[in-house]
Amino acid sequence: MDNPSYKEIEKKNTPHWKVKVHEIIFEADTKWGKFFDVVLLWAILLSVIAVMLETVESIQVNYGEALFVIEWFFTILFSIEYILRIASVGKPFKYIFSFMGLVDLLSLIPTYLSLIVVGSHYLLVIRTIRLLRIFRILKLTRYVTEANKLKNALKASAVKIVVFIGGVIVLVLILGSVMYIVEGPKNGFTSIPTSMYWTIVTITTVGYGDIAPLTILGQSIASIIMLIGYGIIAVPTGIVTAQMALERNKIKEITTQSCPECSKEGHDLNAKYCKFCSAELNPHHNK
Repeated sequence: MDNPSYKEIEKKNTPHWKVKVHEIIFEADTKWGKFFDVVLLWAILLSVIAVMLETVESIQVNYGEALFVIEWFFTILFSIEYILRIASVGKPFKYIFSFMGLVDLLSLIPTYLSLIVVGSHYLLVIRTIRLLRIFRILKLTRYVTEANKLKNALKASAVKIVVFIGGVIVLVLILGSVMYIVEGPKNGFTSIPTSMYWTIVTITTVGYGDIAPLTILGQSIASIIMLIGYGIIAVPTGIVTAQMALERNKIKEITTQSCPECSKEGHDLNAKYCKFCSAELNPHHNK
């Protein structure tokens, strides 16, 4: 008989409670995992609603103490959940410094910080980001796959978008300087930075109206800037759309499976090992 591999030995030596806790907390493909995530989402939603209601003066006066207790109840609950998440993964720091790991941590800090800094607990609305887990709960792997395509498309388009924004900044600088020369301080264009601000507001078609050109030449230039603005809006959209078309044929469908070691998701269907850390995945997930 062949000797067992290191991964097999490592998995056998993993405490049963740790495997079970990871399955419940991180997996949405099991009965208890889905139940846990549904309860968690409701808890997140209710805690955010409690924070929002606390900002209403009439509710704060009549139910302030009850909302305070509710806030601490959910914070303690989420603190226990956060500790269990760290304890159930093979590589805790991988989870701690992951996107959702940082969100989970930041959703706890405001309440504890409020003991020192008054009003900081209102930052608890960051917990709404945790509602992104609804995609896993509903097993909307198609949406997860599409989100992955969008993420990759944005990442691949980053350089082009940076170059585009750089070009827009140069254009704003030039046009802002021209408007400063044409209109001058007497018409509200008191400096080049102020003129650049007006150019940005105009070129993005926002148009606050706090500053407006009064000369015929200035109004003519403003009209050109407005038309340029409509053209500029379409450029980044076209860049991302083109990249999305390329990504459509590159990305395979993925699952909501979470790695028991590094807690990363986004694995291909029927994958047996994590593509990020090579750890063996839980075989008891939906195909």
